[in-house]
Amino acid sequence: MDSLDAILAQWARARPDLDVGPMGLVGRVLRLQRHLMHGMEEALGRHGLNFASFDVLATLRRAGHPGGLSPGALLGEMMVTSGTMTNRLDQLEAQRLVERLPNPRDGRGVIVRLTPAGLALVDAALRDHVARQARLVAALDPDDRQALGGLLRAWLSGFEAGWTG
Repeated sequence: MDSLDAILAQWARARPDLDVGPMGLVGRVLRLQRHLMHGMEEALGRHGLNFASFDVLATLRRAGHPGGLSPGALLGEMMVTSGTMTNRLDQLEAQRLVERLPNPRDGRGVIVRLTPAGLALVDAALRDHVARQARLVAALDPDDRQALGGLLRAWLSGFEAGWTG
């Protein structure tokens, strides 16, 4: 039993004409998201980062150092607006964690890349981030993690394929 079971039982009594089963799935995902974000923010906070700043640094890191990415490529990897991305990059640049350099393939554009300080920080934070994520999923045995991963992949791929619900 979890907190959603009581809510679903209340809705079943109040509106027996509605199938509230999907409410349980969505509600659990949303509540888990809050717990997961809190746990990850706590681990990243020890490095002076929040999830948003870590997301940019980690995206640049996994793209391969020292190449960097254009702001457009960063936008393609992350689900944020261009204004949000500009704000994040401005903050990270002010902290000397990223730098904007002229794009050698497009004289009008820039490439964003990690500075040595940004690389060191994201690598240190990544160790703690991965360890925290392992603790956050520890309540599930490996088979359940595998099964849940497959179910979530199927659900997410529907949205990414253009289904809007």
